[in-house]
Amino acid sequence: MTFAYDCGSMIALQSVHIWMPGGRDMASITIRNLDDEVKARLRVRAAENHRSMEEEARQILRAAVGKPAVPANLGEAIHRRFAALGGVELDLPPHEGMPEPPRFD
Repeated sequence: MTFAYDCGSMIALQSVHIWMPGGRDMASITIRNLDDEVKARLRVRAAENHRSMEEEARQILRAAVGKPAVPANLGEAIHRRFAALGGVELDLPPHEGMPEPPRFD
């Protein structure tokens, strides 16, 4: 259960954690020194989206710090990571083809 208290320039969220089989534990935070104007805009935005202020804050946080995109290809991710450093030119030996397999006569 979560209780929200309107304390002027602070929104205090106090959670009671109840463990349930297969459930997950949730964290809670308290945001202090929140400007009255910001709080009022959050309240309006929550009302426009038919959500509580608490749920609206969760949605905003999810959007702002959501999970990072997983690169589609590890090679591409490594290339992007080091591309700004420039490349390296290597002198590769000429390709001589496949050697003959050993014979066991």
